[in-house]
Amino acid sequence: MMIRYKLLIAALLVSTGAQAAPAYDTIIRGGMIYDGSGGTPYRGDVALKGDRIAAIGKVHGTASRIVEAKGLAVAPGFINMLSWANESLVADGRSMSDIKQGVTLEVMGEGDSMGPLNPSMKANEQRRQGDIKFAIGWTTLRQYQDWLVGRGITPNIASFVGATTVRVHELGEDDIDPTPVQLARMQELVRQAMNDGAMGVGSSLIYAPANFARTPELIALMHAAGNCGGMYISHMRSEGDRLLEATDELIEIARQSGGRAEIYHMKQSGRPNWSKYPALIAKIEAARTSGLRITADMYNYTAGATGLDASMPLWVQAGGIEAWVARLKDPAIRARVVAEMLAPPVGWENLLRGAGGADKVILLAFKNPALKPLSGKTLAEVALMRGKSAEETAIDLVIEDGTRVGAAYFLMDETNVAKQTALPWMSFGSDAASQAPEGVFLKASAHPRTYGNVARFLGKYVRDEKTTTLADAVRRLSGFPASNLGLVGRGTLKAGNYADLAIFDPATIADMATFPRPQQYAVGMRHVFVNGEQVLKDGEHTGAKPGRVVTGPGTGKCAAPAK
Repeated sequence: MMIRYKLLIAALLVSTGAQAAPAYDTIIRGGMIYDGSGGTPYRGDVALKGDRIAAIGKVHGTASRIVEAKGLAVAPGFINMLSWANESLVADGRSMSDIKQGVTLEVMGEGDSMGPLNPSMKANEQRRQGDIKFAIGWTTLRQYQDWLVGRGITPNIASFVGATTVRVHELGEDDIDPTPVQLARMQELVRQAMNDGAMGVGSSLIYAPANFARTPELIALMHAAGNCGGMYISHMRSEGDRLLEATDELIEIARQSGGRAEIYHMKQSGRPNWSKYPALIAKIEAARTSGLRITADMYNYTAGATGLDASMPLWVQAGGIEAWVARLKDPAIRARVVAEMLAPPVGWENLLRGAGGADKVILLAFKNPALKPLSGKTLAEVALMRGKSAEETAIDLVIEDGTRVGAAYFLMDETNVAKQTALPWMSFGSDAASQAPEGVFLKASAHPRTYGNVARFLGKYVRDEKTTTLADAVRRLSGFPASNLGLVGRGTLKAGNYADLAIFDPATIADMATFPRPQQYAVGMRHVFVNGEQVLKDGEHTGAKPGRVVTGPGTGKCAAPAK
């Protein structure tokens, strides 16, 4: 009798829905919601079902997972507008240093992209690989992205097609101009990449061979991308002595191509150029007022990081690293290079000179095992050890390593950096890989922006220095760059959008990485979701790798113009 009674009760419970399956996969309860629009935050819940946000506000119902978010900020996943995770994700798909800051989308393609590649480019890339080694079995940018996702990665990825990559594909690495036929082929490569999902065209114009591209060539490439909804994004031809002229070039490319444009890691390099900040802002604001969509991104440090190539004239680098090293071994050429490194630069950026001395240049990464112990030392320290000038030492290191040699340069004014964090049209990019303080990543040093760019913005500048509000900061880490890129369903917390979320403690989020000890994780990020899957729980990676390729507005729609 008792058994029959229990079965009857169970049947009644099922019929009334008391044992119905949970309505949602996850409910995030009681957090302060910053939806990415910049509007007033509010306390509420966010429900996730599959890979989407199912409900937001006061959520009723049950879920398989409940995340208590009282006292925490619930935000859209953050967008890294300048990521160099293209190789680090091959080595470690977890994206540890960025996931621990809430970055759910890595946007790559600063001048160089992982496709399109021809056989010669593949051979060169394979030969020039550093500590991270992998076979290159793809040809197009999209094939690389699909391959990477197929291996399993935690964040979503997107990319611009590199103007340099397209140029090298058709012209090689020499200082030559394209013929009309070659330029038409370059435009077609851009259209193919846009059709496959690229965000637009990215350039890096202080480097060889990127610098060899003249403005009309860049305008032509952007015509191909702009017609497909793409953006032009650029490490401009100068960030120092000719900063304002370089900004004019970017604005002109946007104006003539009809597309929007963004300045990569906006800065004023070198003490003599710090005073150009007001003129730079005025120039950008005037362009925006005229109807052009000009924006910028930045990293939140007074030092940049690149290579020793940024301290040598461009002509000596034509033809690629092998030709560059061969020239440096010629005593007459070497003497000319040293003389030009010591003189005011004409037509190129000398970051060693801009930094104000070799003591403000930190060596970060070498390929040659014999040189790796020099990582973390200044160029001045190594020059003293070797009994040579900084210029001679830089040349020797490039020859001995067979690479550009990674280096950090102290170039910017802290006051200007703080001001930039408040600009309403500024987003953020680490200009770094996403890595972990383990394994292959310990073979080189790093710039602290690798581990702390987002957390430094939210902690030092937003919470401590109050350069802007938290709502505006979240907007410029999520909804604003998503809109600039033309993304659909990403960047804001809204029912129906993809479930990319960053849940953090505004009172404790902070960067821990320093120049002496750069490989330290940021703190304060509690939970992160990518496409509805929890990838960070209580500050620790769950091992999940749900990352996908995020595509631009021209995907599947970018056809050649009618003749």
